[in-house]
Amino acid sequence: MNSFYIAERTGKKILKTANSLGESALMIKSVFFWLFKSKIEVVEMTRQAVKIGIDSLSVTALTSFFTGMVLSLQSGNTSKNIFNEPLYIGSIVAFSMVKELGPVLTSIVVSGRAGAVVTAEIGTMKVTEQIDALYTLGTNPTRYLLIPRYAAFMLSLPILTLFADFIGIIGGFIVSTVKLQIPASVYWDDIFSYMKVHDFTHGFLKTFVFAFMIATVSCYKGLSTKGGAEGVGKATTEAVVISMVLVLVIDYFVSALLVMMGI
Repeated sequence: MNSFYIAERTGKKILKTANSLGESALMIKSVFFWLFKSKIEVVEMTRQAVKIGIDSLSVTALTSFFTGMVLSLQSGNTSKNIFNEPLYIGSIVAFSMVKELGPVLTSIVVSGRAGAVVTAEIGTMKVTEQIDALYTLGTNPTRYLLIPRYAAFMLSLPILTLFADFIGIIGGFIVSTVKLQIPASVYWDDIFSYMKVHDFTHGFLKTFVFAFMIATVSCYKGLSTKGGAEGVGKATTEAVVISMVLVLVIDYFVSALLVMMGI
């Protein structure tokens, strides 16, 4: 009985996952179709970009600043234990922020803050039948709801990541000069002597993949919301958790692909 129950539960989970993937693919197909068939709602896109980008700026700055600080502190102390002096702290902080921690942490912050807002907003419209009303009024929900949010994510996340990289490096610089007593010129020379354009490109390109994934998960979970206010809360939680996990999973595969391509 137990084995049958487990098999039944597993089968239902697989079918539910396959169904969700299929519906997500159809949603993405609709987004690309209407992207080239209609004019983008600039006002709505701007409003969403402000909500996703500017409203997430303070949290992103705080996260990246202290990440850079702790990177500098830990790498400096480790270097002291091994080499009796802190070496290449600027390079360690800059490479870590630009190639990995900047894009990943920014994406996690945005998925937790802006992704939740998008899911809750669309989910509330779904359970209150406002999306059905859009069909009745002759307005396509994909053009009005989804495309502006996709565009806002694709625009805001790379810019936020650039900001996060800079703030994280500044945080590392403060700890390096104040706590580790590293001359400022040495810290910056370690960065500019070893970092190349393709190192920056590696992390920057990943932000577009993350932005597309977060937009897809947030919009799909919003559109598939059921069960009133309780359903909105459940969909929002699922969207945030799935987005955060996928950021970490996708990060490895995109990084491996970019390394294979020499970027």
